[in-house]
Amino acid sequence: MNKAMRFLAVPTLAFGALALASSPALAAEESYSSTLNELNGSGGTGSITLDVNGDTASVDLKVSGLAETFMDAPYPHVQHIHTGAQAAGECPTAAADENGDGVINTTEGSPAYGPITNTLTTSGDTSPAAALDLKLAGMGGNYQIQRDDVQLTPETKAGLEAGKAVVVVHGLDPATLSAEAAAAPSDIAPELPLAATSPALCGVLAATQMGAMPNGGADTGVAQDTGSNTGVLALGGGLVLAAAAGGTYVVRRRAADQA
Repeated sequence: MNKAMRFLAVPTLAFGALALASSPALAAEESYSSTLNELNGSGGTGSITLDVNGDTASVDLKVSGLAETFMDAPYPHVQHIHTGAQAAGECPTAAADENGDGVINTTEGSPAYGPITNTLTTSGDTSPAAALDLKLAGMGGNYQIQRDDVQLTPETKAGLEAGKAVVVVHGLDPATLSAEAAAAPSDIAPELPLAATSPALCGVLAATQMGAMPNGGADTGVAQDTGSNTGVLALGGGLVLAAAAGGTYVVRRRAADQA
């Protein structure tokens, strides 16, 4: 091989290695995202990206502007992926408030977004069984959840592929509700107040380019890592969760942390 051929061979080999490293086969199979808009006058905003690889997903959820405290403790917000064959695959409108109390509760919203198929927790279980585990909820009015080990159920995967998977963040400020709604028990967990389980944010997950964030996503910043998020819930007397004080939380849970 003469000098000119050797000169050409080096960049050609380097380009081939670069092409292999960036091959789509090494990336996630599909990416989904959504801007989360307020429900029930929550005043909040949010965004989520979901990168799927097989039955596992990497999740980046950001929330801001929701109820921050309840009974002097950070407000626990649970969030889920909802979907189902009978669901419309959309966020409910004010017309879904069948009993006229001014709140679209979880049951009234269900025809639009369907049952829970995955729970977006800060750590541990991501199945529907963790739906009301407030120790694994997002804390305060502004928080971020980043995980790369969410185990997707077959129902969630089918909903994503059909464009009918909906993310719902729950938890309203009772002070913003009517006296009737503020005093009412939850429609799905009577030991909790209606405000605790009613939807506050909603967005439909749509296929998007890898790594793209939806327009208008919340920018919560990074203030504190909450770590284990341990807490105590007092049922019947309201939401009382023993947790660190502070307004903004960032929860990061990687697979390596669980090894």
